[in-house]
Formats: sequence, structure tokens, C-alpha cells
Amino acid sequence: MARKQGSHADITGPKVRDAALRLFARHGFAAVSMRQIAAEVGVQAGALYLYTPDKQALLFELMRDHMEELLADWQAPDAPPTDQLEDFVRHHIRFHLDRPELVFIAYMELRNLTPENFAVIEGLRRDYEDRLEAILRAGQQSGVFAVPDTKLATMALIAMLTGVTTWYREGGRLNRAAVEGIYWDMVRKAVAA
Repeated sequence: MARKQGSHADITGPKVRDAALRLFARHGFAAVSMRQIAAEVGVQAGALYLYTPDKQALLFELMRDHMEELLADWQAPDAPPTDQLEDFVRHHIRFHLDRPELVFIAYMELRNLTPENFAVIEGLRRDYEDRLEAILRAGQQSGVFAVPDTKLATMALIAMLTGVTTWYREGGRLNRAAVEGIYWDMVRKAVAA
């Protein structure tokens, strides 16, 4: 099928991903068809296959790219564990508040990935979790953190931090800087020795 007049891969490809992201976040992966995505983009359904092999590939690429960007965007600073943890907390909140639809999909649509795609995403998530756990372990070893189980603390902290995207609204009672500060204070107290 020929491309729509005026359609360009560098324009339409991102539009396909953006439409899929919005529709998956709004209706859920299973409820969205390729025809709906095509209609949102303004192309015929068959034209989507110029940009993606199928709906599963779209979901996987959205999740993979999100995790790869998150991993690339944060590296632990060369600093004491408390400073590293604060940097992690603040970065996690800032990064995720800018991407609430991706965060929703990354957590709610894992069940719709093929086993092969799930394994890739699970590996990327584990890499991110390992970074936080390494900070917690370093803090335990230096005596500044006291957590009974670093893996459990890692999962609990990430869940708490990511949950901000479910309730935070721009222009609300607290601005982003205030939310970061309050969350950092809660995390600091939760792990303090």
C-alpha cells in the first residue's frame, strides 16, 4: 500500500508511536486495534505496517525505549550513598512525571508482552532496580542506612516513587520541587540508620 500523500517516515513513524501510546494508556493494549491507531494518525490501516510489524512490536518498543532512556539518563554520581540516593529519588520523580502515559503502560501492560519481549523488559527493569539496591547496600556497609532487606526496600521505594504519576497534577497544591523534597525526606527517613 502506498504512503499517504505528504507522509514521511520521520514524521509518520513518531506519530504512529505517539498515537499507540495515547490509545494504549487510555483504553488498554488489548482494546486497541491497528485500525484505531491508523485512524488516530490519519493513515489507512495497511500503511501502519510500513512503520511497525504489529501491535506487539509497538508496545514492546514503547516499553523498551522508555527503560533504555531511563537507564541512560541516570548514572550514580561519585558521591556518598546518601547523596546518591537523593539524586536517584529526585531524578526518578522528575523523569517519570514527564512521562505518565509511558509509566502507566510500563506497569500495566507487562502482561500483554510475549515471553521473549517480557524477558527483555524484565532485564532492563532489573538493571534499574540493581542501581538503587547498590546504593542501599553501600549505605548499609557505611552505616548510614538501616534496611532489613535491600531488595524489598528497593521494590518498595520504586513503587512509592513511581506512584507520584498517578496523582500529581501540574498547577495543584504542590509544585514538582516540593513533591521531590517531601519524597526525598520520606525516603531518607525510611532508610536512615
